[in-house]
This record gives sequence, C-alpha cells and structure tokens, in this order.
Amino acid sequence: MTTRFAAVLSVPPAGRIRLPGIDPDELRLALLEDVYEVVAGLEHVHPALILHPPDQPDAEAVTWPGTPILREPGPIAALRALHELGADEAALVVPDAPDLPPLLIGKLFRALGAAPAAACPATGGGLVALAVRLPAPDWLTEALPALGPAFDDPQALAALRAAAPRPGLVRKTPGWHRLREQADLGRLDPGLEGWENTRALLAGHPLPTTY
Repeated sequence: MTTRFAAVLSVPPAGRIRLPGIDPDELRLALLEDVYEVVAGLEHVHPALILHPPDQPDAEAVTWPGTPILREPGPIAALRALHELGADEAALVVPDAPDLPPLLIGKLFRALGAAPAAACPATGGGLVALAVRLPAPDWLTEALPALGPAFDDPQALAALRAAAPRPGLVRKTPGWHRLREQADLGRLDPGLEGWENTRALLAGHPLPTTY
C-alpha cells in the first residue's frame, strides 16, 4: 500500500496582509492552522509540518499530537525527510490557502498515477501545492530552489515543466487561490465550509469583493 504524506510549509509570508485590530502573526497562525486542519483530515494520508526557519513554537502548537514536525531548509530537504519517514508520495502545501478543498489534494495524489509530479497552480501565479513520487527525480530537485521556499515564483509551473524531460511529467490539477495580498481576502467564500480559525479572526471585518 502506498504511504502518503501531506506536509504544510510553515515559512514567512511573501506578503503582509494588515487589518486594523488584527496582529499579522495571529493571522499567519490562523491561516497555517486552517491549512493544517485540511491535511490532517485527509483519509489515508499522514499530516506533517515543515518549519523553515526551524524555531517556530507557535506553529508547532497548531498540530495534533504525533504529527511529524520537520525542521528543513526548503522543499528539497523536506521531500527527502518525508521519504526517510517512509513516504512513497508526498504533497507540500503552502500555508496561506486556508479554504483549500481537500478534494484538490486528493486530485494531486491521483495524478501521481500517471506522472512523477503534479502541481496545483495558484491564482495569480505560483503554486498552492506540489505532489511528488519519492524519491524525487533529479530534474525536479534541481528545479525546486528557483520556485522559492513556498512556491511563490509566478512561473513555478512553467519552470517545473521546462525542467522535466517532457512537460507531461508534471501534471496540472485544478488550481486554487492563496491569501498573499489584501485583495485576496475577497476570495474567501463565507458559504464554503472550513477555514474556521481564519473566519473567526476576520469576524467583523468587511472583506473586499472579488467574486
């Protein structure tokens, strides 16, 4: 049976969303906890947390007991560490997509049946998540540093496909949005289940309209 891990990347945010009365670090942790709850609730998938920088006691506190907490300097080291834990397949998920539907992570793992890597693109560029068969192929690990520690490079998917011997070796799954800028808050759908920590923190703050 294939052993699967979904790991949340706890890295400093590329942008800083500032709202009156809300500490940016509280918002960061609310986003992180909601993403962690998504991966921790997946069936037949083990959750994990990747810390970069390594000293983040507040981030560790959002995890359930028994969750592997890995202190790794980037996605390459994270994938190697997850493989050492016994993972045959792993998904790395960014920490700023609190309303990410679990189904989209499931689609990433299913795509690995046809290719060694699969990517969920982010609205506006970058990735929401990247899934990989382990051990990761050399062409993938060589391409990963340019994507940034949380896959913020706007051309991340194109860069991965350009690095692959064939573009089809990186499958594209349905995309989703990330909360990197103030206007991105308007992408949160109050009618969508989940993102409880972010929802509670933003209560009383009118959100910009994106839909």
